[in-house]
Amino acid sequence: MSHPRLKVVLTRRLPDAVETRMRELFDAELNLKDVPMDRAALEAAVQRADVLVPTITDEIDASLIAGAGEQLKMIANFGAGVDHIDIDAAVGRQIIVTNTPGVLTEDTADLAMSLILAVSRRIVEGAQVVAEGRFEGWTPTWMCGRKLWGKRLGIVGMGRIGQALARRAKAFGMQVHYHNRKPVSERIAEELGATYWDDLDQMLARMDVISLNSPATKETHHLLSAERLSLLQPHAILINTARGELIDEAALAEVVARRGIAGVGLDVYENEPAIHPGLIGHANVVLLPHLGSATLEARQDMGDRVILNVMTYQNGHRPPDRVIPAML
Repeated sequence: MSHPRLKVVLTRRLPDAVETRMRELFDAELNLKDVPMDRAALEAAVQRADVLVPTITDEIDASLIAGAGEQLKMIANFGAGVDHIDIDAAVGRQIIVTNTPGVLTEDTADLAMSLILAVSRRIVEGAQVVAEGRFEGWTPTWMCGRKLWGKRLGIVGMGRIGQALARRAKAFGMQVHYHNRKPVSERIAEELGATYWDDLDQMLARMDVISLNSPATKETHHLLSAERLSLLQPHAILINTARGELIDEAALAEVVARRGIAGVGLDVYENEPAIHPGLIGHANVVLLPHLGSATLEARQDMGDRVILNVMTYQNGHRPPDRVIPAML
């Protein structure tokens, strides 16, 4: 039995192969200019789409969902995080929400490990010295960073990405510690040699490197508050490749200004794309432009996952990556 082709509206430009496949399978409307949709454009999109394919740059809140046409039956997010979508409001309107979990895991873990290395070994600072023609030869005491071997890594959020980072850190000889809503299985804990802390504050105060790998929820907003940031040791390094809202950015800027932390590596920001000015221009702060999933392979895989979810729904079945409120 054939099913009618769904009207699928993409809010951003996606990889060519993904867009081509979308056009083959669905009545797909592309965003060829790749300019983010403003509020009016999003409001118009949910009036005509059977399926909306948004990204993290789109705010799909309760009022937008309330104003959607009766034909909108699915929000197929291009990305794993869904904190920009009001899941409760969507479920209330019987709109299915899907995401693309798993396909970003290894790339995001690679980037987190890259930031740990970059901050610890002053890699960006060193590259700048060379680029500016200031390298005058090796000296015994110049540009010394910190070794990773034997250091304690505290992972906040031990899901897929946290575990993938733990595997990388273990290969670098780091001791893996973690805080999570519940401990991982004994098998995984043994494989990673990971130590569980049920008290986040106690873990933060004892780690050499902290990596945030939690989703953004109401409970994790400003998880690293001014109070918690004050618990970090002065030689500690803080890494965030998860969501900017996990850190009180203004409080972190104050900690950096008073040299209360050895280094910071961020790929995400509280008010992205805006970055707190107090974090910019410090040699020990490495700031990246949200590169976590920015590999050709990951973006292709994300698109394939969106297509799988929409295709499954179009064929009258339950999409494999459906998001429900209880999961958050």
